[in-house]
Amino acid sequence: MGSIVITGANRGIGLELCKQLKARGGDVIAVCRKSSPELDALGVRVEAGVDVADATAAGHLAKRLAGVEIDTLINNAGILRGDNLDALDFAGVMQQLEVNAIAPLRVTAALLALLRKGSKVVITTSRMGSMADNGSGGYYGYRMSKAAVNAAGVSLAQDLKGRGIAVALIHPGMVATEMTGRHGIPVEESVRGYLARIDEVSLENSGRFWHATTGETLPW
Repeated sequence: MGSIVITGANRGIGLELCKQLKARGGDVIAVCRKSSPELDALGVRVEAGVDVADATAAGHLAKRLAGVEIDTLINNAGILRGDNLDALDFAGVMQQLEVNAIAPLRVTAALLALLRKGSKVVITTSRMGSMADNGSGGYYGYRMSKAAVNAAGVSLAQDLKGRGIAVALIHPGMVATEMTGRHGIPVEESVRGYLARIDEVSLENSGRFWHATTGETLPW
């Protein structure tokens, strides 16, 4: 079995993914801007100093990981900025597009040579990127960035199918992390569902938009 690379691994969902995958015997490589005591305590390989919003960071990461066979690449790094029509922050919108939408594509492209037939590419997305599910408005930057990464994920699924690489877009649910102000379901529950969805990903269902905990297909 190859390695499992996880971006945004120092806290929240990323940290819990590292914990549960390490417990399953996975060879985990945790990628983050800055490590945390909780991540360091896991005893996994940590590649810190990687800002996925930096256009050069993915290439540097690929050099660090030279020779690694990646079984699963989990593009998990993300940010959330609240906004509404009366208080738009266009710099924040651009930042969310950069981190949430462009970075997963950039990282996947940079690490493509380390993937092989049977590998999986996973993107942490959100049902807030679903236009059919938007019944409340607001959160312009976050919604736009997640809709954009959904589009990128579907294109990746098409382009990587011939290489035998499957792609999953996973909504983890409303999870009680620092990003959400600790509102939502326990992170442990979300990640158990998240990993169950990864286990189910295949070339036959590549490009699917999954709900982590229920396994349902979400609308675009």
